Amino acid sequence: MTIVHLRRARTSLVLDARGEGLPRVVHWGADLGPTTADELAALVDATVPPVVPSSFDAPTVLSLLPEGSAGWSGRPGLAGHRAGAAWSTAFRLDSVDVQDADGVPPGGDPGGPSAGRGDSGAARVSVRARDPQAALSLTVEIELDPTGLLLLRHRLRNDGATPYELRELTPVLPVPAVATELLDLTGRWCRERSPQRHPWPMGTWVREGRHGRTGHDATLLLVAGTAGFGFGHGEVWTVHTAWSGDHVTFAERRPTGESTLGGGELLAPGEVVLAPGGEYATPLLYAVRSDAGLDGLSDVLHTHLRARPGHPASPRPVTLNVWEAVYFDHDLTRLRELADHAVEVGVERFVLDDGWFRGRRNDTAGLGDWFVDDGVWPDGLGPLIDHVTGRGLQFGLWVEPEMVNPDSDLFRTHPEWVLAAPGRLPPEWRHQQVLDVAHPQAYAYLLERLDALLTGHPGIGYLKWDHNRDLTEAGHHGRPGVHEQTLAVYRLLDELRARHPAVEIESCSSGGARVDLEILRRTDRVWASDCNDALERLAIQRWTGLLLPPELVGTHIGPERSHTTHRVHDLGFRAATALFGHHGIEWDIGTIGAEQRRELAAWVALHKRLRPLLHTGRVVRVDHPDPAVWAHGVVAHDGSRAVYAVARLATSVAQVPGPVRLPGLDPRRRYAVRPAAGVPGPATLQMTEPGWLSRGGVTLGGTVLATVGLQVPALHPEQTVLLEVTAVD
Repeated sequence: MTIVHLRRARTSLVLDARGEGLPRVVHWGADLGPTTADELAALVDATVPPVVPSSFDAPTVLSLLPEGSAGWSGRPGLAGHRAGAAWSTAFRLDSVDVQDADGVPPGGDPGGPSAGRGDSGAARVSVRARDPQAALSLTVEIELDPTGLLLLRHRLRNDGATPYELRELTPVLPVPAVATELLDLTGRWCRERSPQRHPWPMGTWVREGRHGRTGHDATLLLVAGTAGFGFGHGEVWTVHTAWSGDHVTFAERRPTGESTLGGGELLAPGEVVLAPGGEYATPLLYAVRSDAGLDGLSDVLHTHLRARPGHPASPRPVTLNVWEAVYFDHDLTRLRELADHAVEVGVERFVLDDGWFRGRRNDTAGLGDWFVDDGVWPDGLGPLIDHVTGRGLQFGLWVEPEMVNPDSDLFRTHPEWVLAAPGRLPPEWRHQQVLDVAHPQAYAYLLERLDALLTGHPGIGYLKWDHNRDLTEAGHHGRPGVHEQTLAVYRLLDELRARHPAVEIESCSSGGARVDLEILRRTDRVWASDCNDALERLAIQRWTGLLLPPELVGTHIGPERSHTTHRVHDLGFRAATALFGHHGIEWDIGTIGAEQRRELAAWVALHKRLRPLLHTGRVVRVDHPDPAVWAHGVVAHDGSRAVYAVARLATSVAQVPGPVRLPGLDPRRRYAVRPAAGVPGPATLQMTEPGWLSRGGVTLGGTVLATVGLQVPALHPEQTVLLEVTAVD
């Protein structure tokens, strides 16, 4: 075979495929530049570990699929058996196929030593191997895309005459020893994306999600990096498991010297049994390396997502969702008035939330009965849809197709359509159970109802697709059912999108409990959290943005007193927090006065003015020494303009925190920095403004702004100042 070198966007991947077994990853990291066959062979030789006392007689190397038969004593890449047999594998290499984006082996030499030229187009490798004794075939698919993002997937086929029970199949990548710290995220309802960071010790750091959905506590990204890495500095490596069901992500450091990151689907006993000839494919493992800290990771991920064919291309409409305005109290007159006020402040999409369907007067009944409630809507939804669209607004509707209330006609007619262990129902959660979407009749019912809803109401252009409980004891035909449920939901979304391609869909799951890159292949944004408290949202949005660009994250202005925390914030702080995302309002704006409505309209207008930048530019976050000061921004890729927000979260030990650096600007250009125009400034605690602000702004070079920064006002806690930056030469 050969040594394969993939190069894209300052990233190299080197595979040693010269032996009989599976290839090993020699290097995943910085671009090595053009390499000859001799140089690659020397690199491989330079990275082979020595044989040490009390070890195997030959060096143990980590392959694309770690195997005990190769001497690997860490976490295995494959676990399974065939009625107790075939529990260990020794795959032998069949072929290595290397292709660029055009399907042509780079350089025209399919057996040559190098692939990729460090330019545009994805570089791909397909590795095929077999274990005749275990009667299994393995295909490893690797893609290094033009952004430097690495995609990895395993496919396993049962070549035997008897079933093979699969327990785990997880892609794994090595990380250099210089990565000594780990960072990932956890959380709960209304406090998603809470970071946790610690040294990377010997052993295995495992994050398992057993919620049947991605989960409020999902790690999102597991990051390994050099000591002290931050948003703008340090070398970092990360993985993301793109799967909306049970999943695992892990970091392992072995006393033998290896460090690895990996992830895949978390399977229950008996959940995946491959019949003779049956195949299983792992979720995609997304992997990124950067020498520019966490913002470097985000830049690669955001660029990759924005390049997808299905990425939202039109301006993201400012959205009014009526949930926190009316809850279940649906009244046509009141909703029409809300739509009128929405037009007045500049809203572009109006979303009717929970409560429109049969029997749904509270959260204890009705889920599953997806028919318009004629007791509340005697003339159907048409009058409201016509009024909303007649005012120039898009119309959206809330649905929760995967759930069912026991108090519903659907459950009473088809109790067998519920995910459950034999003979009992799981504990109720929000008075609801989970509909078995993998049940053919249940799937057909949901598709028919949703299709009929959209066909019968062509004015519906948006679905807020909710998912308000974990999958507990999720049985399907007597066996664990999360795997089949997840695939069935994907099929349902795919079919619905095929029938109604113009309809956009939001992934909402008790807020932010289903945020992953596989659900986002089928949806147009996520609802980051049910919490609209601006202080909480600053953190939730900052860490959600580690993975997702702003235009994919719903960020709404909530009421003055938060529904979930009862904390009170002024409009400026709430609006500045919601500015950086897919902007919206979740507030009864019919109850506020004309002056506050004018201020709200000014903030909406500011977002619309900045939207082309916010939804295309590079996200940057500031490593400020004062933990009470958070700063972030978005910079145009051509360096022509930027906008930054500097927020004071709490009081500080220092009366005046140090200057705030503005990263990401072009060091060769000079920039005018001004407070954002058109909206009120924040509340401050100061006798005089910083000198540059008292003069209405300042012009400085990009290098000065990034290394020295600016002194910002002495903000009161829970206040934000917005800075607009424009290149002047």
